Amino acid sequence: MPEYFIFADIIGITAFTISGFLIAIKNNLDILGILIASTLTALGGGIIRDAILSSAPLAFTSLHPALTLITTIFLAYIFKLYKESSLERKWMFVVSDTIGLVAFSITGALLAINAQFNFFGIIILSFITAVGGGVSRDIMINQVPTVLISDFYGSIAVIVALLLGTLNFFNAINEISIMIVALLSITLRLVAFKRGWHLPRLNS
Repeated sequence: MPEYFIFADIIGITAFTISGFLIAIKNNLDILGILIASTLTALGGGIIRDAILSSAPLAFTSLHPALTLITTIFLAYIFKLYKESSLERKWMFVVSDTIGLVAFSITGALLAINAQFNFFGIIILSFITAVGGGVSRDIMINQVPTVLISDFYGSIAVIVALLLGTLNFFNAINEISIMIVALLSITLRLVAFKRGWHLPRLNS
Protein backbone atom coordinates (compact mmCIF):
# COMPACT_ATOMS: atom_id res chain seq x y z
CA MET A 1 0.00 0.00 0.00
CA PRO A 2 1.46 3.43 -0.96
CA GLU A 3 2.99 5.44 1.85
CA TYR A 4 0.83 8.45 1.02
CA PHE A 5 -2.27 6.29 1.57
CA ILE A 6 -1.17 5.42 5.12
CA PHE A 7 -0.28 9.06 5.74
CA ALA A 8 -3.71 10.23 4.57
CA ASP A 9 -5.40 7.52 6.65
CA ILE A 10 -3.57 8.59 9.82
CA ILE A 11 -4.46 12.24 9.21
CA GLY A 12 -8.10 11.31 8.62
CA ILE A 13 -8.32 9.16 11.75
CA THR A 14 -6.69 11.87 13.87
CA ALA A 15 -8.94 14.63 12.57
CA PHE A 16 -12.15 12.61 12.78
CA THR A 17 -11.27 11.38 16.28
CA ILE A 18 -11.06 15.01 17.40
CA SER A 19 -14.35 15.94 15.72
CA GLY A 20 -16.05 12.88 17.26
CA PHE A 21 -14.59 13.80 20.65
CA LEU A 22 -15.93 17.37 20.38
CA ILE A 23 -19.38 16.21 19.26
CA ALA A 24 -19.49 13.87 22.25
CA ILE A 25 -18.56 16.72 24.60
CA LYS A 26 -21.19 18.97 23.01
CA ASN A 27 -23.85 16.29 23.65
CA ASN A 28 -22.64 15.74 27.22
CA LEU A 29 -21.80 12.05 26.71
CA ASP A 30 -20.01 10.06 29.40
CA ILE A 31 -16.53 8.55 28.96
CA LEU A 32 -17.85 5.45 27.18
CA GLY A 33 -20.00 7.62 24.94
CA ILE A 34 -16.98 9.75 24.05
CA LEU A 35 -14.99 6.64 23.16
CA ILE A 36 -17.80 5.20 21.03
CA ALA A 37 -18.52 8.50 19.23
CA SER A 38 -14.82 9.05 18.50
CA THR A 39 -14.34 5.47 17.28
CA LEU A 40 -17.40 5.51 15.01
CA THR A 41 -16.38 8.84 13.51
CA ALA A 42 -12.76 7.86 12.94
CA LEU A 43 -13.10 4.24 11.85
CA GLY A 44 -16.70 3.76 10.69
CA GLY A 45 -16.25 5.02 7.14
CA GLY A 46 -13.12 2.98 6.60
CA ILE A 47 -14.78 -0.21 7.84
CA ILE A 48 -17.73 0.32 5.46
CA ARG A 49 -15.26 1.07 2.63
CA ASP A 50 -13.31 -2.14 3.23
CA ALA A 51 -16.53 -4.17 3.42
CA ILE A 52 -17.49 -2.86 -0.05
CA LEU A 53 -14.04 -3.84 -1.29
CA SER A 54 -14.54 -7.33 0.20
CA SER A 55 -11.36 -7.02 2.23
CA ALA A 56 -10.69 -7.34 5.95
CA PRO A 57 -11.14 -3.90 7.55
CA LEU A 58 -7.83 -2.09 7.86
CA ALA A 59 -8.86 -1.07 11.38
CA PHE A 60 -8.80 -4.77 12.36
CA THR A 61 -5.64 -5.84 10.55
CA SER A 62 -3.24 -2.91 10.95
CA LEU A 63 -1.85 -1.33 14.08
CA HIS A 64 -1.97 2.35 13.09
CA PRO A 65 -5.78 2.91 13.12
CA ALA A 66 -6.34 1.88 16.75
CA LEU A 67 -3.05 3.38 17.88
CA THR A 68 -3.86 6.71 16.22
CA LEU A 69 -7.37 6.70 17.70
CA ILE A 70 -6.25 6.00 21.27
CA THR A 71 -3.34 8.44 21.10
CA THR A 72 -5.56 11.24 19.77
CA ILE A 73 -8.22 10.72 22.47
CA PHE A 74 -5.51 10.70 25.12
CA LEU A 75 -3.98 13.93 23.80
CA ALA A 76 -7.42 15.57 23.50
CA TYR A 77 -7.94 14.81 27.18
CA ILE A 78 -4.44 15.91 28.21
CA PHE A 79 -4.81 19.24 26.40
CA LYS A 80 -8.33 19.61 27.86
CA LEU A 81 -10.11 20.27 24.59
CA TYR A 82 -13.36 19.69 26.45
CA LYS A 83 -12.74 22.88 28.45
CA GLU A 84 -12.38 25.18 25.43
CA SER A 85 -15.07 27.80 24.89
CA SER A 86 -18.02 26.81 22.71
CA LEU A 87 -16.82 29.15 19.93
CA GLU A 88 -13.32 27.67 19.94
CA ARG A 89 -14.74 24.16 20.01
CA LYS A 90 -16.98 25.01 17.06
CA TRP A 91 -14.08 26.11 14.87
CA MET A 92 -11.88 23.29 16.14
CA PHE A 93 -14.64 20.88 15.13
CA VAL A 94 -15.11 22.45 11.69
CA VAL A 95 -11.37 22.40 10.91
CA SER A 96 -10.77 18.86 12.19
CA ASP A 97 -13.91 17.56 10.50
CA THR A 98 -12.89 19.19 7.21
CA ILE A 99 -9.41 17.69 7.34
CA GLY A 100 -10.85 14.27 8.16
CA LEU A 101 -13.40 14.60 5.38
CA VAL A 102 -10.77 15.39 2.76
CA ALA A 103 -8.26 12.82 4.01
CA PHE A 104 -10.82 10.01 3.96
CA SER A 105 -12.18 11.16 0.60
CA ILE A 106 -8.64 10.72 -0.70
CA THR A 107 -8.14 7.25 0.82
CA GLY A 108 -11.50 6.07 -0.52
CA ALA A 109 -10.74 7.38 -4.00
CA LEU A 110 -7.24 5.87 -4.02
CA LEU A 111 -8.50 2.42 -3.03
CA ALA A 112 -11.25 2.64 -5.66
CA ILE A 113 -8.66 3.54 -8.28
CA ASN A 114 -6.44 0.69 -7.09
CA ALA A 115 -9.42 -1.66 -7.44
CA GLN A 116 -9.91 -0.34 -11.01
CA PHE A 117 -13.36 1.10 -10.30
CA ASN A 118 -14.90 3.39 -12.90
CA PHE A 119 -15.56 7.09 -12.22
CA PHE A 120 -18.90 6.32 -10.57
CA GLY A 121 -17.29 3.75 -8.29
CA ILE A 122 -14.50 6.16 -7.34
CA ILE A 123 -17.04 8.83 -6.37
CA ILE A 124 -19.24 6.46 -4.35
CA LEU A 125 -16.37 4.83 -2.44
CA SER A 126 -14.78 8.21 -1.74
CA PHE A 127 -18.12 9.57 -0.50
CA ILE A 128 -18.91 6.59 1.72
CA THR A 129 -15.42 6.54 3.23
CA ALA A 130 -15.64 10.25 4.01
CA VAL A 131 -19.14 10.45 5.49
CA GLY A 132 -19.85 6.90 6.70
CA GLY A 133 -18.34 7.36 10.15
CA GLY A 134 -19.94 10.74 10.76
CA VAL A 135 -23.37 9.49 9.69
CA SER A 136 -23.06 6.49 12.06
CA ARG A 137 -22.10 8.83 14.90
CA ASP A 138 -24.93 11.26 14.23
CA ILE A 139 -27.52 8.49 14.06
CA MET A 140 -26.25 7.10 17.36
CA ILE A 141 -26.70 10.44 19.15
CA ASN A 142 -30.06 11.08 17.43
CA GLN A 143 -28.82 13.99 15.35
CA VAL A 144 -29.52 14.79 11.70
CA PRO A 145 -26.36 13.71 9.79
CA THR A 146 -24.16 16.65 8.83
CA VAL A 147 -24.02 15.50 5.21
CA LEU A 148 -27.78 16.10 4.90
CA ILE A 149 -27.79 19.67 6.21
CA SER A 150 -24.41 21.03 5.12
CA ASP A 151 -24.33 21.52 1.35
CA PHE A 152 -20.56 21.82 1.04
CA TYR A 153 -19.82 18.71 3.06
CA GLY A 154 -20.61 15.71 0.91
CA SER A 155 -19.88 17.84 -2.16
CA ILE A 156 -16.23 18.03 -1.10
CA ALA A 157 -15.91 14.24 -1.21
CA VAL A 158 -17.37 14.24 -4.72
CA ILE A 159 -14.98 16.98 -5.84
CA VAL A 160 -11.98 15.10 -4.40
CA ALA A 161 -13.05 11.92 -6.18
CA LEU A 162 -13.52 13.72 -9.50
CA LEU A 163 -10.13 15.39 -9.25
CA LEU A 164 -8.28 12.19 -8.35
CA GLY A 165 -10.18 10.22 -10.99
CA THR A 166 -9.13 12.78 -13.58
CA LEU A 167 -5.52 12.74 -12.39
CA ASN A 168 -5.53 8.95 -12.61
CA PHE A 169 -6.85 9.11 -16.17
CA PHE A 170 -3.78 11.17 -17.10
CA ASN A 171 -1.46 9.01 -14.94
CA ALA A 172 -0.66 12.05 -12.80
CA ILE A 173 -1.32 10.76 -9.29
CA ASN A 174 1.65 11.31 -6.99
CA GLU A 175 2.38 12.81 -3.57
CA ILE A 176 2.45 16.37 -4.90
CA SER A 177 -0.78 16.18 -6.90
CA ILE A 178 -2.58 14.54 -3.96
CA MET A 179 -1.35 17.28 -1.62
CA ILE A 180 -2.59 19.96 -4.03
CA VAL A 181 -6.02 18.32 -4.21
CA ALA A 182 -6.12 18.11 -0.41
CA LEU A 183 -5.19 21.76 0.13
CA LEU A 184 -7.64 23.01 -2.49
CA SER A 185 -10.47 20.91 -1.05
CA ILE A 186 -9.81 21.94 2.56
CA THR A 187 -9.65 25.59 1.55
CA LEU A 188 -12.91 25.32 -0.43
CA ARG A 189 -14.74 23.68 2.47
CA LEU A 190 -13.55 26.26 5.04
CA VAL A 191 -14.33 29.21 2.77
CA ALA A 192 -17.77 27.75 2.03
CA PHE A 193 -18.47 27.35 5.75
CA LYS A 194 -17.24 30.84 6.57
CA ARG A 195 -19.30 32.50 3.84
CA GLY A 196 -22.33 30.26 4.21
CA TRP A 197 -22.29 28.97 0.65
CA HIS A 198 -25.06 26.52 -0.28
CA LEU A 199 -25.97 24.47 -3.29
CA PRO A 200 -29.17 25.46 -5.13
CA ARG A 201 -32.32 24.16 -3.46
CA LEU A 202 -35.70 23.27 -4.91
CA ASN A 203 -38.44 25.54 -3.62
CA SER A 204 -41.79 24.02 -2.79
